[in-house]
Amino acid sequence: MIIHFFFDVCYPANKAHQLPPERLMVVRNSMRLLALVLPLALLLGDASWLLAAKTDGLAQYRSPVDVALDEGGKWLATVNQTSGTISLVDLPTGKVADEKPCGEHPSFLRTCLDGQHLIVSDTFGGEIRVFEVAQGTLRLAATIDVGYQPTGIAVSPDGKTAYVGLVATGEVAQLDLVAGKLTRKLEVGKWPRYLAISPDGTRLAVGCSGESRIAVVDVPSWEVDYTQKLSGGINLGQMQCSADGKYVYFPWMIYRSNPITKDNIRRGWVLGSRIGRVRLDKSEYREAITLDVPGTAVADPHGIAMSGDETRLIVAASGTHELLVYRRADLPWEGIGGPGDLIDPKLMRDRDMFQRIELGGRPMGIATAADGHTVYVANYLKDAVQVVDIESREIVREISLGLSIEPNEVRHGETVFYDARRSLDQWYSCHSCHYNGGVNSKAMDTWNDGSALTMKTVLPLENVSQTGPWTWHGWQTDLDNAMHKSFTTTMQGRRASEADKLALLTYLDSQQLPPNPFRGKDGTLSESAQRGKQVFESAEANCVSCHSGEHFTDGAIHDVGLGSDEDQYEGFNTPTLVGIYRKVRFLHDARARDLEEVLTEYHSPKQVSDTRDLTEEETADLISYLKSL
Repeated sequence: MIIHFFFDVCYPANKAHQLPPERLMVVRNSMRLLALVLPLALLLGDASWLLAAKTDGLAQYRSPVDVALDEGGKWLATVNQTSGTISLVDLPTGKVADEKPCGEHPSFLRTCLDGQHLIVSDTFGGEIRVFEVAQGTLRLAATIDVGYQPTGIAVSPDGKTAYVGLVATGEVAQLDLVAGKLTRKLEVGKWPRYLAISPDGTRLAVGCSGESRIAVVDVPSWEVDYTQKLSGGINLGQMQCSADGKYVYFPWMIYRSNPITKDNIRRGWVLGSRIGRVRLDKSEYREAITLDVPGTAVADPHGIAMSGDETRLIVAASGTHELLVYRRADLPWEGIGGPGDLIDPKLMRDRDMFQRIELGGRPMGIATAADGHTVYVANYLKDAVQVVDIESREIVREISLGLSIEPNEVRHGETVFYDARRSLDQWYSCHSCHYNGGVNSKAMDTWNDGSALTMKTVLPLENVSQTGPWTWHGWQTDLDNAMHKSFTTTMQGRRASEADKLALLTYLDSQQLPPNPFRGKDGTLSESAQRGKQVFESAEANCVSCHSGEHFTDGAIHDVGLGSDEDQYEGFNTPTLVGIYRKVRFLHDARARDLEEVLTEYHSPKQVSDTRDLTEEETADLISYLKSL
């Protein structure tokens, strides 16, 4: 009875038949396991932590992406992306004491107020949630609507004010946590995913990944004081301020715009990983160190923290499944002209200066204990918090957040997507270019269109099985072969097995775009977007002649006058317009910096369809509609 009840709730009859047989089997087995565990949980006490988890295709997975630690060492908390929950763990016993829903796609977690509250960013829901920790339980204390995909959070030294990066609109929001309200916003630059605040609360560092730069905000005046460019920078990770307020530290990757060949990859001339630091007290050129070891590079660095005494700098390398630990005092920082493309040799000679600790899975956010040597790691794919002793260089404990189950096909596909060890010498993963399945901020030469140095913007992978043909020129009509070329040509790695490719496709097809921030909460269009829809469908604009159907693409090749002599193929595959608001570079070669430039210069109706130029009002309305797709 219980099995059928949960299955009917999760997969009603009108949807169950849409599942592949193997996924249907996984869901049914998961429900059987839930039916065995739930009655016991109900008899023993509060089962809300179990009921809070989503019961979809990833039924029991939590997927922790960040971790926060109680200063007294009594508890830790994780924010779990797949289940959309926050877990409270009793540290002495290592058991999950409570779990509560916290949003549709939570991304970040910090302590706030008196240290006994937690603040969570609900990225897809557009909200910030504050939870109180009391007597081993979590209580929702406040919900603040901020909109526009909140991600990273910085909390003021007194714990009463929070600053949140709003990725979709390039803003930082300031929140009054005592009153539980949004107080003001500041435009800082594109894709402000992560940020950090100085110990005195006067300087806010913001990593604008869409513009490859760090913005430093003077908090009292609420203005961007200065910015520091990260040439070729992509995928800026979490940020950490030093206790003296002098520097902010952060990991990132760099793209070097060279052809994808084995020699170029091994030299670090395609993609590489860095740790950087930027001054908070004055504008100076950024300094950096290179992370990549010849033959065994580092990929997708994400979380960063310092030991309590600040003698160690610690980074989670998500793509290569490891923790990187550095002796901070004498790191070989280089500014203008540096660093080199491969790790400084002196780091390799001194094991106390640099060490790599294998963790497996996908390590993400990290927190450090007051003892200076214990590190807590939120491991997404292991569904666990790993407790690591960085002095002995070993995992001393692993705290499970959910039920131990075998990976289903979607989870299998995730492990493939985020695994840099499938590339040549583990330099980069699928995620490195297709950030979380979407896009990045650079035009890249993936060698997939048959010619070198014909740079192309990265296409999103959501709905990939339904938006063929593939590649910008549309020459690829076989998705299986397209994925094979990605592994063997773009990544210069080994051929993926049929099971791996099927799992990867299943995972990508399971991905959902976040709710569009340029629509109302109920999905309605603004008045400007409604007028823009009429422009989009008009004979003058003629957009629908190519951008049609559910995904706004006709799947055909068109010559729109934007090709070059270096292209091996003629014409371009109509790209989907769904989620176009997320992009920061437009057209195949990134020549347009915004949609207005697309519609008035390079891809105007007059140029493409030989109709007429749009008026300023029509252009503005059309842009409003495009952003709403």
